[in-house]
Amino acid sequence: MTVEAHKETLDFQAEVSQVLNLVIRSLYSNKEIFLRELVSNASDAAEKLRFEALTDEALFEDDPELRVRVTLDKEAGTVTISDNGIGMSRQEVAETIGTIASSGTRKFFEAMSGDQTKDSELIGQFGVGFYSAFIVADKVTLLTRRAGLGQEHGVRWESDGEGSFTIENVDKATRGTDVVLHLREDEKDFIESYRLRSIISKFSDHITIPVEMEKEHYGEDEEKPETAEFERVNKGTALWMRNRSDISEEEYHEFYKHVSHDFENPLTHVHNKVEGNNEYTALLYIPQRAPFDLWDRDQKHGVKLFVRRVFIMDEADKLMPRYLRFVKGVVDSDDLPLNVSREILQHNRKIDTIRQANVKRIMSALEKLAESDKEKYQTFWDEFGKVMKEGPAEDYANRDRIAGLLRFATTHNETDEQNVSLVDYVSRMQEGQDKIYYITADSPAAARFSPHLEVLKKKGVEVLLLSDRVDEWLVTSLTEFDGKQLQSVAKGALDLGELEDKEEKESSEKQSEEHKELLQRMQDVLGEAVKEIRVSQRLTDSPACLVVEEHDMSANLARVLKSVGQDAPQTKPIMEINAEHPLVERLEGEQDGDKFGDLTKVLFDQAQLAEGGQLDDPAAFVRRLNSLMLKLTAG
Repeated sequence: MTVEAHKETLDFQAEVSQVLNLVIRSLYSNKEIFLRELVSNASDAAEKLRFEALTDEALFEDDPELRVRVTLDKEAGTVTISDNGIGMSRQEVAETIGTIASSGTRKFFEAMSGDQTKDSELIGQFGVGFYSAFIVADKVTLLTRRAGLGQEHGVRWESDGEGSFTIENVDKATRGTDVVLHLREDEKDFIESYRLRSIISKFSDHITIPVEMEKEHYGEDEEKPETAEFERVNKGTALWMRNRSDISEEEYHEFYKHVSHDFENPLTHVHNKVEGNNEYTALLYIPQRAPFDLWDRDQKHGVKLFVRRVFIMDEADKLMPRYLRFVKGVVDSDDLPLNVSREILQHNRKIDTIRQANVKRIMSALEKLAESDKEKYQTFWDEFGKVMKEGPAEDYANRDRIAGLLRFATTHNETDEQNVSLVDYVSRMQEGQDKIYYITADSPAAARFSPHLEVLKKKGVEVLLLSDRVDEWLVTSLTEFDGKQLQSVAKGALDLGELEDKEEKESSEKQSEEHKELLQRMQDVLGEAVKEIRVSQRLTDSPACLVVEEHDMSANLARVLKSVGQDAPQTKPIMEINAEHPLVERLEGEQDGDKFGDLTKVLFDQAQLAEGGQLDDPAAFVRRLNSLMLKLTAG
C-alpha cells in the first residue's frame, strides 16, 4: 500500500512562535544544551520502544539494539541526532511539534519578565526541549517513522522557525527519528567531533542507552572504512545505581535536568538503595520552581519507573501521592515483573511499600531543609505550599509531619508572606490559650482586616490568616496540632477559654439580657435572613459581623464551591452585634420603624460585605444607605 505523499505547509500555534523567539533569545548564552535536550528526547524514544516491545517484540523489526547516534556532515554543515526508538506517526508529529499542549501556556507568557536570565529559567519548566534546536540551527529537518508501520509511513517535518513548517509523508526504511540541524554560519564550531563528544560526556554520560559517534581515524596510514564505524561516547551507567559517594553534585544536577527537562538545578535530592525483601533504588528530586501545569487536572507525576534498569513507564502515579506530584526522579525495582502495567500497580504491595518509604524520605528531606536553610525552604514553600496543603486530607498517616511543614501568614507579621510554622505559633501562644485560632477568607486583605479578629487583636492573640482556596479543605482534615485544637474565629460562639476573665464573661451575659428587646426587634426586621441575632464577644470596633454554627459550612467555603460550579448548602448566618458601638446604640434608641428597619438591614449588608460576601440586591443597599444619610443629616 502506498501512502499519499501529501505535503502541507502549516502555521505554528501562536504560543510556539513565541517560545521559539524566547528560546533563541534567552538561551543563546548556553547554546550547548541543545544537544543535551535532543539526546535526552532520543533516549526517551528508545526507552519507550523497549517498554512497548515487552508485549510486541515485532516492534524491534529485527533491530533490537537500541541506540542514539550523533553524526556530522561538514560539507553540508549539519549535525544529526538519530535514534531507533519508537518514532512518530504523521498525526503525532503535527500534534507534538506544531503545538504546545498545556493549560499553563498563558501563565507562562504572563510570567515572562523580559529579563533574559529569568526568562531562560522559565523555559525548562515549560518543556520545550525540541525547540532548543533553533538556538544553533536556522533550519531543522525531522524524519521519523513509528515502529511497526511500513516504510511508506515515514514523515518529514521541516521549518526555519519563522512561523510555519512543512509536513509530508516519505519513505523511511528504518524506524525511529532523525533530527537534522542545519547550523547557522556563526555556529559551525559545533561541527567539530571533539566539541560534541565533550558535550555528550558532560551532559549525557548517565544515559543508559548508548550514545554513539563515528569512530575517528587519526593514523596517516590508517584507511577509513567504506562503512562508518561507530563507538560509544557515554559511559551509560545508570547514575542511580552508583554509590552516592562516587557521584558529584554536578552529576546529580545534570541527571535531574535529564529526567525533568528543567534548566535549573533542583533544591535538593534524596538517593537511597534498599535491600531485603523488597529491593529497589530511588533517586528523587525536589525542583526549585513549580511547573505551569501543577494545577492541571490531567497533570502527570514526575517519577519514572524502571525494573532492573529497564524503563517501564513515565509518570508512575502510584509511586508518589498527589500532594507530592512535583517530585521528579526515578525508582528502579529488582522485584517487579518487566511486564508490569498500570493496572497491576494499582494493587501491588511492593509498590505500596516503595511509595510509603519514598514519602517518608521526601518528608525527611523537607524537614532537614526547613531546619538547615530557611531561605531555601521558603523558596520551596512559595512554589509548592498550596500543593502541600492538600496533604493532611490525602495522607492521614503522615498528617502530623505534613502539618509541621506547613507555613502560614498570621497577624503576628505585618506582611502576607506565608512563613510561620505551627511550631512557631504554638511557641508564642498566650498564657491560658489552648487553641490555635484561624480565619479563612478569599484574599489576604479580607482575612487580615476581618472584624472577627478584633477581640483577639486586642488581647494580642495570634491568628492564622488563611486565604488560599485549598485552606478550606485543609482545616477540615487538620483539626489539631501538638494537642491544640484549631478553632475558626468565624464559627460558633467564640470560646476564649482562660483568655476571657470572669468580669468579661459576666459582662457578656449581662449585655445579652439588657439588649433582649433590641435583638428581638432586629430579628423581626431580618426574619428568615438570619438564624439568630446575639450580642458579640468578638467585636470591639465594628458594629456587626456574621458567623455560622460550629459544624456548618463556612461562608467562604460556600463561595469557593459555587465559584467552581458546585452546589453549596444554604446556611443561615448568625448576626452578632457590638452593643457598645455608637451605631448600635443609635439603633436601640430609634423609635421610627422605617429608620430602624433600614439601619438594621444596612448593618446586615455591611456585615456580609465585610466577610467577602455578595449582596442579593446591591441597589437596595445603596438606596437604604442614601436614605439614611439624608434622614440623619436632616436631623
